[in-house]
This record gives sequence, structure tokens and C-alpha cells, in this order.
Amino acid sequence: MKQIIECVPNYSEGRDKSVIDAIVAAISAVEGVKVLDVDPGEATNRTVVTFVGEPGPVCEAAFQGASKAQELIDMRQHHGAHPRSGATDVLPLIPVAGITLEECAELARSLAQRLYKELGIPCYCYEAAAFKPERKNLAVCREGEYEALPQKMADPALKPDFGGEWDLTAQKAGATNVGARNFLVAVNFNLNTTSTRRAMAVAFDVREKGRKAREGGSLTGKLLKDANGKQLWIPGTLKGCKAIGWYIDEYGIAQVSMNITDIDTTPLHVAFDEVCRAAAARGLRVTGAEIVGLVPKRVLIEAGKYYLTKQQRSLGISEKEIVNIAVKSMSLDDLKPFNPKEKVIEYLMADEPHGLAQMTVEGFTRETASESAAPGGGSISACMGAFAAALATMVANLSSHKRGWDERWKEFSDVAEEGQKLVDELLLLIDEDTAAFNRIMDVFSMPKGTEQEKAARAKALEEATLYAAQVPLRTMEASLKALPLALEMAQKGNPASASDAGVAALAAVAGIKGARLNVRINCAGLTDKSPALPLLERADEIVAKAESLEKQVLEAVNNNIEL
Repeated sequence: MKQIIECVPNYSEGRDKSVIDAIVAAISAVEGVKVLDVDPGEATNRTVVTFVGEPGPVCEAAFQGASKAQELIDMRQHHGAHPRSGATDVLPLIPVAGITLEECAELARSLAQRLYKELGIPCYCYEAAAFKPERKNLAVCREGEYEALPQKMADPALKPDFGGEWDLTAQKAGATNVGARNFLVAVNFNLNTTSTRRAMAVAFDVREKGRKAREGGSLTGKLLKDANGKQLWIPGTLKGCKAIGWYIDEYGIAQVSMNITDIDTTPLHVAFDEVCRAAAARGLRVTGAEIVGLVPKRVLIEAGKYYLTKQQRSLGISEKEIVNIAVKSMSLDDLKPFNPKEKVIEYLMADEPHGLAQMTVEGFTRETASESAAPGGGSISACMGAFAAALATMVANLSSHKRGWDERWKEFSDVAEEGQKLVDELLLLIDEDTAAFNRIMDVFSMPKGTEQEKAARAKALEEATLYAAQVPLRTMEASLKALPLALEMAQKGNPASASDAGVAALAAVAGIKGARLNVRINCAGLTDKSPALPLLERADEIVAKAESLEKQVLEAVNNNIEL
């Protein structure tokens, strides 16, 4: 899985558009980074920028944005309604996909060190990146704001983690708070009431902080305090959640507005169900939910799988279908249309789909039939493998939903999930095989006028040819994994779909044998045969296993077909 992180820096400028634009341009100039949102505030004199990408580019963009902010913002002249301590005030790194919070914390510390080392900006590390326990709280790092920095830097206990000199750089740029935190999901739960008080009561029931304790457990009784005179609280049911109730004129309803600060402890679907329970206990109904801002894809995938499991339905369906189940289960489109392509970070980052796998069946077939050399047999072999995995998955899904087999839904769902993974892998290999061929073609355009150029060209050709042999071997490996699924479905699946399991086996073997031809022809083009031998040996092993499994599948299929 590709590693994706989000960065949400807050810059102490929300009024001068030219300054804001220059900072955003510095961020956008880093290749591999996508700016998702720019939100300036005039009263706060503060701009929040949201951008995403892989860790390296994001950290570089964060550095470049801070560098430009240092150049253009003078904290000695700054005034605004929001607490702040630096030109780049906060700089959090947030895990989105394929990376842990701990890894983001290490990146944040390295970034803070670089900001001080190269730009001279003093930095505090907060939340997961904090070096000191008390600095996990951003408010502690920013206490006293910019104006308190001279005194804090003179105190060894309060000075920044990196830097500590009240020099001209610090006076102008202030101090930056660099941290790592979990992704925060902002969501509003729609209620069938106009009562803010009742919405607030539900919010108190579920939020981690809960509500103030009162005598007799009533809502109006005397407040209860401990022996030291400190207010007692009754905690709510959801960890890592903050919530309030409010009324929205635009929609004419009350909502429970929630920030989920720990989506690992309390996923969105868990919060939704709990708010539904708490609302029902007070005679209310949740009519839907409204996601504010963006979410990582896994939030919706986890929700979709959760609700499918509750229905005892197969989880081995396409990602698009799983997301749709999540949207409908939580009525995310209750107030307005919900478009995952506009709300899911990974979808916003994705380039417009293109390539062979995105073509129609007719378009792919016509392209194959054209006079161009690619797509060729390797891509067709991968396509056959994808068809095999898809058919085995189809039989599993049909078996999972078969009347009278309800208690076996999980058995077939597990097969379907494995099948979906293979479908995804083999669809990628359709284009990967053509890309490998094009890589060889690109080598032929390399210069060969000098001995040095000839040597470089020969080396590049050898590497490209070896890669072109390795890709179809990957197709063989993936297609082989489809055969045990087809066998299991031929033996245990819905008998009415036995022939589909048989076609899956035939398609898998066709893909495997076709891919082996591509392994062999590319190995034949290698000058150095030593790396080719293990590839050829493995290809022969796969074919032998595939033929054995094919025979077993067809026997099982024929036993299911009564003439």
C-alpha cells in the first residue's frame, strides 16, 4: 500500500492574499504533493492549508511552506483572534494510509530539526511527536503565545525542543509547533428534532468527557463535587470523541456535532450506531450523518464491511460497492448528495483513470487487434487471470447469498475477499505487462554513438528485458492463486454455478500458460542467462501445479453437472 500522509499547517496570515498565494505556491511546487484546501480567516488572521502526498514530498512541501512564511510574515506585526506563536504556527503530520502515527512522529521530529538547522526557526514538538509528556498538549507548547517566547527561551525548562535563542530570526518568525496526530473526522449526526437541548443531551451521553454529575442523576439537580471541591463528571460512551448539540437554520434540524479524534478507538460507524442508540433512548431518531471535510478511504471501507457483516453478506465485493454500502447505511446523503470522489482523500489524489484495464471490453479487444505491438500476449494473459479470479469470486458471492446457506456466509465471504484481491492485482498486471514492453522499446531510442553510450544502452536493455520476463511470472503467480479458489467453489459452492468455477479454472490455466510464453521469450533475449534460469524453473513449476488443479476442478464440476 502506498504511504500517504496529510499535512495541515496553520500560517499566521489570513488577510494578505498575495502572501497566502505565495506560501501555497511554494507548497504546490513540490512534485508529488496535492493541495486539497486553502482556508483563510480574516478575524483570526490565519490560514489553514491542507495538502497530501507520500511522506518525502509532504515533508519537503511543509519545509518550503515554512520557509516562504518565514520570509513574508513578520510576527512582530501580527495580530489576530486565534492563539499563535509563529509565522508557521502549527505543522501537524497525519497518517492517512500505509503509515503509522509513530512513523509520522519520527518524520515530524526530523522536520522540526531541519527547520531549525536550515532556517533557524525554533520548534516545539507536540502530540505524538512530543519529547516531553506535558508537550503532548499543544496549548502547553503555545502557552503565552508569541509574546511569551523571550521569557520561555531564557528558561531551560520552557525553551523549544530545537533552538532557544531570541535572535532576529526568532523575533521575526516566532516558534513553530511541529507535531503528529491521528486523523480527525468531523461529522454531524442529523436528528428528527429542532431542539438544541435534546441534541445537547445526546452529545453529553456519548462524548468522552460526558456531562457534569448532579444529585439524583437528574439534569437539574445540584452539581456534585469531590472532597477538594472539584466538579465530578459522568463520562460518555465514546472514547476519543468530542461533541455538542446545535440547531442548523439551513436544514431546519438539530444535530449532534462531533469530532472523532481517534478513529482507531472509535471508528465512524461505531460512533454512528452509538449516537443512534443514545438518540433512540431519548425518543429521537438519527436520520443521517454529514461528514465535514475529508476522510481517509479506510473510514468508509471499514464502515461498509461492518454493515455487510451485520447483514451476513459477503465482503468480497468491489471497493465501490463497499463504499456505497457505507454511504447508504449511515445516510451520508441525507442532506445533500455524497460523492466519494470529492470526500475521500485517496480518490482526490488519484489521477483520472486511464490505461488498458479502464477500457471497455470492446475497446480493449479492438486495441489488441490493431497493428500496434502492445497490448500483446502478456496483457491478454493477465486479463485471463483476472477473469478467472473474478469468476471464482462471483461463485463465492452467489454461494454466500444462497437461500438456506445463511450460516455459511462467512466461509464464502472469505473466499470472495481473496478473489477480489487477486482481481485487483491482475488488473494492474494488464497494464504493467504493456509498460514492461514499452520500456524495452524506449531503450532502442537511446544514443549509441560512443562506446560509453553503447555500454549504457546494452545495460539498460538487459535490465528492461529481465523486467519484461519478471512481470509475466507475477501474472503466473497471481493466476495460480485463483485455481484453489475455483476448486473450493467447484467442490463446495452453489452447484448451479459449477460451470462458472470450471471456466475460472480454464481461464486461469490459459493465462498461466500464455504468461509462461512471455517469460520464455524475454529470457531468450537476455545476454546473461543466469537470472533467467530461476524464472524458467519457477514458470515450469507453476504450470505443473496449474494443470493438476485444473484437472481437479473439472472433475468436481462434472460431478456437479447431471445430464
